Amino acid sequence: MAETKRDYYEVLGIEKSASDAEIKKAYRSLAKKYHPDINPGDKDAELKFKEVNEAYEVLSDADKKARYDQYGHAGVDPNAGFGAGGFGGGFGGGFGGFDMDIDLGDIFGSFFGGSSRSQGRRGSPGRDIYQRVQITFEEAAFGCKKEIKYARVEKCSVCHGQGAKDAKDVKTCDKCNGTGQIKTTQRTMLGMMQSTQVCDKCRGKGKTVSNPCSECKGTGYVRINKKIEVNIPAGIDNGQRLSVRGQGDESTSGMASGDLVIEIAVKPHNLFERDGADIYCEIPITFAEATLGAKIDVPTLDGKTVEFEIPECTQTGKTFVIREQGIVNINTKRKGDLHFTVTIETPKNLNEKQKKLLRDFAESCGESNFKIKQSFFEKIKKNRK
Repeated sequence: MAETKRDYYEVLGIEKSASDAEIKKAYRSLAKKYHPDINPGDKDAELKFKEVNEAYEVLSDADKKARYDQYGHAGVDPNAGFGAGGFGGGFGGGFGGFDMDIDLGDIFGSFFGGSSRSQGRRGSPGRDIYQRVQITFEEAAFGCKKEIKYARVEKCSVCHGQGAKDAKDVKTCDKCNGTGQIKTTQRTMLGMMQSTQVCDKCRGKGKTVSNPCSECKGTGYVRINKKIEVNIPAGIDNGQRLSVRGQGDESTSGMASGDLVIEIAVKPHNLFERDGADIYCEIPITFAEATLGAKIDVPTLDGKTVEFEIPECTQTGKTFVIREQGIVNINTKRKGDLHFTVTIETPKNLNEKQKKLLRDFAESCGESNFKIKQSFFEKIKKNRK
């Protein structure tokens, strides 16, 4: 029932004053989030996906949105008196001496900025199609080409969208006379009232087909499997989306086709992590290298190494930067940096000779050479006072 439904603006997470672009943006984001292909077997996500589509169907249509804003769910619920059966159908009879002939379609047209007579013939753009494509860390960094396979609605190639085997089999609907709409009249307490609704015979098309096309079963459109090659630009990040214009479902009413929306999923790398255009990694070094300084080989994304000199007395956790060895920024085309953090590896399985050398070394250093350790224990002493 309508009264149990959530507010459509709440469903899409937008304000009542949201623009058409904001409504579409909110819809696309939620449709992607709850899409059955991304949430296989998730009944809750499936219900939310249907709820989001229902909300968008109303709020993206100017007339439906206007009725919804004024009357709530009842304004777009045919069972509430705004569709089949007319307005105020529950009153049963006339009221006093009134004998009015009121066309609610004309009333709503004047109130909401247009005539409802065009509703049956007015269509909508084709739907967007969402596909998720997984690529490697390196493919995201350097760009690649990917073959995308998906299904889309297209005009039937046999009947060219007319739905009939022959053009002569397409006739003007005799129920609505080609308008795509029919009017119903009902007596109410306000008098005789008319309401306009989509013709149930031609479904608003204004045409009927007597000999349907065997390929599309008279619909004029078929779902086909398609395969296209898409360029993935260098620098794209996990979760970002690409839109291939006009490659979504074709509109069944002659309007623009939808888009193919590709969401990128980037596989983790075994060495690097990413933050924007910068990349990060950890490199282990020995105690001797950290103490005396050393030249080490730092790995890069292209598979090569860069020689880098670690200075004397380097502490574990110290981070160094190599400029322009990161990932190109997808917008500015500038390269990020490579940040690497050194960790000192403690040697294992020492023999007695090695242990004695280390003890002698530690004794020769004394406490004065370990400033960080001294500072730490001085803090402990202060906390005890």
